[in-house]
Amino acid sequence: HSPLPLSIRARGGVDAVVDVGLKSEGLVHKSEFDDWSTLESGTEVQVVIEEIEDENGIVKLSKRKADRIRDWEKVLETHKEGDIVEGIGLRRIKGGILVDIGVPAFLPASQLDVRRPADVGQFLGKIVRAEILKIDEPRRNIVISRRTLLENERSVAKERLLNTIKQNDVVVGRVTNVAEFGAFVD
Repeated sequence: HSPLPLSIRARGGVDAVVDVGLKSEGLVHKSEFDDWSTLESGTEVQVVIEEIEDENGIVKLSKRKADRIRDWEKVLETHKEGDIVEGIGLRRIKGGILVDIGVPAFLPASQLDVRRPADVGQFLGKIVRAEILKIDEPRRNIVISRRTLLENERSVAKERLLNTIKQNDVVVGRVTNVAEFGAFVD
């Protein structure tokens, strides 16, 4: 299932014909190409052979699966657990959202913010910065945490602040919560 670099031989009505070096040519459906209208013969593409011959004797190829494999390999080469990544919030899934960091990464709702947000939808379509918590290579699964990143950034900011202020300094802050015993000020 490793991607093969091959050249497009022709472009038909709904399929690109690819010479895969077998007795039959392979077909890739046009829906797998972002640039179908400008695709030309001789363009090199990477594909995965899904089926050597289907019931019609056609070699079934997938460009989309090859793209996913290549994207996954690129993410593994450039990122490790603990790295900070940026991506776009894609969609809600059970327990959180998917964030596109080159491949879809799972951001659990409990890891979206320091306090669990009422609506995870506010992160969809927006750039999300997060820390990679876990990379499960065999299952092709990445879990990220925005909360961990925010907590670490707050800790660094708190340390910096405590090193620059002293007792009796006058500072400006924002009231974040009011309790019976007093107010919390950021």
